[in-house]
Amino acid sequence: MNIVHESELAAGAGVWLIFSQGQLLLESGTTNLPKKHWHELPFLHHYRSDVRLLKPLVQQSSLPPCYVVDMGLETPRAQGWEEVSLRTAISTADSEQFETIARAWQYVHFLRTHRFCGKCGAATTQVDWEMAVQCHQCQHRCYPRISPCIIVAIVRGNTILLAKGVRHQSTNMYSTLAGFVESGESLEQAVHREVFEEVGIRVENLRYFSSQPWPFPHSLMMGFIADYKSGELRLEENEILDADWFEFGDLPNTPPKVSIAGQLIDAVINRQ
Repeated sequence: MNIVHESELAAGAGVWLIFSQGQLLLESGTTNLPKKHWHELPFLHHYRSDVRLLKPLVQQSSLPPCYVVDMGLETPRAQGWEEVSLRTAISTADSEQFETIARAWQYVHFLRTHRFCGKCGAATTQVDWEMAVQCHQCQHRCYPRISPCIIVAIVRGNTILLAKGVRHQSTNMYSTLAGFVESGESLEQAVHREVFEEVGIRVENLRYFSSQPWPFPHSLMMGFIADYKSGELRLEENEILDADWFEFGDLPNTPPKVSIAGQLIDAVINRQ
């Protein structure tokens, strides 16, 4: 993210991503990211030096600039605005807004957790021309952490395996299986290991589906579709509360389609 000059802020309206603690600040009653002029956001003027420009991954001059502000642990006092959890915000977002929120939060989380050098302990400073922080004591440069994860939809005939994780106990949401890739492990090996560890079955015929960055807090999800091979369901109780085979026409509560889990389920149901 780049430092923003006063002239840039005065040039026109931009899209604003305002983070307070672990939440996103939105205008009350809306789900879209606010598009505002700087003078319309007086409660942010105290954070003028903290405003950063989030450049698009693909340069498109027609898009408005995206500005990011991290208020840290402070509670905003802004009439007509409310704090929304990140999971709630992305659950109602379209693909473009999802990508913007995900990128911004991963950068904010990176800057929050890398204020000091991991080698010598000295304070770091943000590099302006790329997403990195630099230690001027030992010259160590650090980049955002990306944690590779697999996520897999498992099919058996006209049924799909869905599980309710410990984290989704209150929402009663069922999703596809997922897990982190371990050091020295291929994506395919990670799929076979995670499936067996979490539900005790074997799979075959893995097909790569797609990938998606997931900002909780810095994952890169790599999706697969696989066929059931053998075994009976046996749950890893520390991770999985319930799992079962669901008929395509009788699914439980599942993730939104903006998420790769929702897209995997939709692809299986529609036989893509």
